[in-house]
Amino acid sequence: MADKRSKTKKIATLSLMAVLSMMLSYLDAIIIAPVGILGFKLGLANLLILWVLYAFGWKEALLVNLVRILLSAMLFTNPMALAFSLIGGAFAFTAMCAGKRSGLLPVTGIGILGGVFHNAGQSLAAAFFFSAYAVRSYLPILLVLGLITGACNGILAGILHKRVSRYLTGKQTKI
Repeated sequence: MADKRSKTKKIATLSLMAVLSMMLSYLDAIIIAPVGILGFKLGLANLLILWVLYAFGWKEALLVNLVRILLSAMLFTNPMALAFSLIGGAFAFTAMCAGKRSGLLPVTGIGILGGVFHNAGQSLAAAFFFSAYAVRSYLPILLVLGLITGACNGILAGILHKRVSRYLTGKQTKI
């Protein structure tokens, strides 16, 4: 009986994280739209993906990330944005998993990896679909912004982990 409750709680928590990350993606689009830096977002949803990676593991984080990307694209964007999100998300997720697995970086460093690699992946996609020259000149700006937002997301994911992991996952893990 306790095992069934545990599974139900896990599914409910991961569903909540998927919905919250979708809401943060939408909030991201609203906040950044007036700034006018093409392709730049704060990556707020990634802080929840990072938290799920530490609180549950890579499989659960991948599931939440894919659900967020696919549902957000269906509700808020278009097929081109879906392609960019999937490519950037794949780069970021792979880098965050590798960084976490290495054990060499704190959560802030993993957040930085996510931010930088997300922008690098999306820049590669843009170079494929559009002008490679325009992307090359814009890439350094996106990488610096990815570093800053990734660090902020890493710090926030660490705080979130300390405050809520025990309640949502039933265990307190180190981050």
